[in-house]
Amino acid sequence: MGKRGRPRTFDRTVALHRAMDVFWQRGYEGASMTDLTGAMGIASPSLYAAFGSKEKLFREAVSLYNEVEGRVPQQVLRDAPTAREGIAGWLRHHARAYLDPARPTGCLVALAATTISAENEPVRQFVAECRQADVADIKRRLDRGVESGDVPASTDTAAVAEYFYAVSLGMAVRARDGVSGRTLHAIAEAALVAWDQVLDAARD
Repeated sequence: MGKRGRPRTFDRTVALHRAMDVFWQRGYEGASMTDLTGAMGIASPSLYAAFGSKEKLFREAVSLYNEVEGRVPQQVLRDAPTAREGIAGWLRHHARAYLDPARPTGCLVALAATTISAENEPVRQFVAECRQADVADIKRRLDRGVESGDVPASTDTAAVAEYFYAVSLGMAVRARDGVSGRTLHAIAEAALVAWDQVLDAARD
């Protein structure tokens, strides 16, 4: 009787990065198990053993995305001397990153689960919560601007945060549609030119 082979091993981190790219490109429901296992270089039993389920794999992939892709824009937003400069750097970063030829276009969090079947409602809710956390980050930076005096105290910072996040989401969709980097930068700059008007319109 021949010896049984040793279980196939794989680099979990590398596999997770590859799964992230599949979800980023195809969305949650568009990413089939065949797509995922093929990209990750593992069989379905290994995927389930390592990650538990497709949904759990997706949640880990989104966490990885936020850690890897979100670190720089969040640092730019946080560390700029004024709220306006922080949001400007954040939007300009996305104008570049959404069309990085080394990565899928757009934003995984923006695009992976916008339309989803009822059976996957927990996934849609999870991604919606991730987006709301991004809005909260912008609001915190605006609130710091109020404390520092570079944002008027009467500003509804929640409304302003929603506005600039909506601009970013639109940029992600247009990047997936194939627009040029020049167009994305123009969108970002147009939103920034309107800074004073946006703040005026969002007064408590």
